Amino acid sequence: MSTRTRLVRRVGRVFLPFVLIVVVAIAAAMIWISYGITRPPRAPYLVTPQTFSEVTGPLLKATDVTWNNHDGTKARGWVIRGAEGAPAVILLHRYGADRSWLLNLAVKLNETTSFTVLWPDLRGHGENPPVNTSLLGAVEGDDATAAIDYLHTLKTPLGKPQVAGGIGLYGVELGAYAALDAARSYPEVRALALDSTPGSPDDLIRAVTIRHTSMNNPVLPQLGSWGVRIYSLGKYHNTPSCDLARSLKNVKVLLLTGDEGDQWRVSTLALGQCFANGAVEVKKDLALTGFNLPASTGEQEEAYDRQVIDFFDKALR
Repeated sequence: MSTRTRLVRRVGRVFLPFVLIVVVAIAAAMIWISYGITRPPRAPYLVTPQTFSEVTGPLLKATDVTWNNHDGTKARGWVIRGAEGAPAVILLHRYGADRSWLLNLAVKLNETTSFTVLWPDLRGHGENPPVNTSLLGAVEGDDATAAIDYLHTLKTPLGKPQVAGGIGLYGVELGAYAALDAARSYPEVRALALDSTPGSPDDLIRAVTIRHTSMNNPVLPQLGSWGVRIYSLGKYHNTPSCDLARSLKNVKVLLLTGDEGDQWRVSTLALGQCFANGAVEVKKDLALTGFNLPASTGEQEEAYDRQVIDFFDKALR
């Protein structure tokens, strides 16, 4: 055995344990981060149609409904039926929220426009979700198209289609990306109201990882991204929001973002330059966005909701 070979083996024996420790530490961190961020924080619903009716009276006709996603998993949401043959709007909440965050908006939207309104829990969200994990945009857009398919199954008491005409999608953060993704697949989506839109799923993973770990370390989001890619078994995609927007035609768009301190302000404003066709309206420097809706005052919430409702009322008539 040569001197060089013996030296290499000695060095290998010295450093191999350290290499193994580093590899195991990286793998453990990746598993911990990806496990945590694919299972969003959950809390009891802020309000339900039942508790809402106890305050407002028995006028709220929201029902709890379920349907199948395209991958065979179960989805659930609340729906308020509108006028026969009227358009419909689907509301999609942000990561870490649930459908109860959007109940007030749904009720006011239905009362003002007579549109049918459906607002689901995104997968992995809400109390005891039927699907335990979120893929942070990888499949949520396809889930939104399954919700559109469900709307087309609704019938009036006389057997006529409940929903006709265009479909509107409202989304916040993760919900905004899912709405964009769904719109490129379903041309019947005629109106998009997008609040706090991330530039890509990787951007969302970065923000969620920082929240999950309470550390703004650039290595940790990368580990989270790798972990989600492995966990998703090839389903994860990192298509930029701008690329999704460029593929849309004849869609009216409302973009909503907050002031300089809003973490999604830059990506939301940049998205406005990406729509090749259709009309884009931008509302910026908002005192309230859908991202922090439950923390609002009644006056702020009313002003915010009115902008969204007026947009869909004009875009889908």
